[in-house]
Amino acid sequence: MEVILKEDVLKLGHRGDVVKVADGYGRNYLLPQKLAIEATKANKVVIEQMTSAALRRSATEKAGAEELKAALEALNLEFTRKAGESEHLFGSVTTSDIAAAIEEKGHTIDRRKIALNDPLKTVGEYSVAIKLHREVTANVKVVVKAETKEPLPVTEPEAVAAE
Repeated sequence: MEVILKEDVLKLGHRGDVVKVADGYGRNYLLPQKLAIEATKANKVVIEQMTSAALRRSATEKAGAEELKAALEALNLEFTRKAGESEHLFGSVTTSDIAAAIEEKGHTIDRRKIALNDPLKTVGEYSVAIKLHREVTANVKVVVKAETKEPLPVTEPEAVAAE
C-alpha cells in the first residue's frame, strides 16, 4: 500500500513523502491516526499544495526552534534524589521529570522529544539532547545530586528525664 505522509513518522519518512507500507500498518495505524493519506492521483495533487505550505511552516517552526534552543541551552536543571553509598539512585530521572523541570522554567517541551535512551540512575552531570525540529537539537545540562541526610538533633538524657 502506498501512502503520503502528512506528518513526520520516525523511521518511515518526513511530511510529504510517498512511502510503501504494509497494508495493515497503513490501514490500522497511519490512516486512523491521520499521519498519512492514501496515495491516489487526487491526493497527490493535494499533497503538492500541502508540501508548499509545509515548507513555509517548516521555516517558521525552525526559526522558533532556534530561539527555543538558545533558551534551553542556557538552562541548568538540577535533581536531588535519594542515593546509595555507590552513588546509585534509588529512583531515576526520566524524560517526564526533565520535561516537568523545563516547564517550571517557563518552556513547554513534549517528553517524547527528549532523547534519553535510558533513565539517569547515577549521580553526576549529563548533557541531554532535545529534538526541537528536524534540523535543530538542543543540549540541556542536567545535574543529578544525592540527597544529603541531615543529622538528627541530639537530645540530652537529663533534659528528657526532667520533663
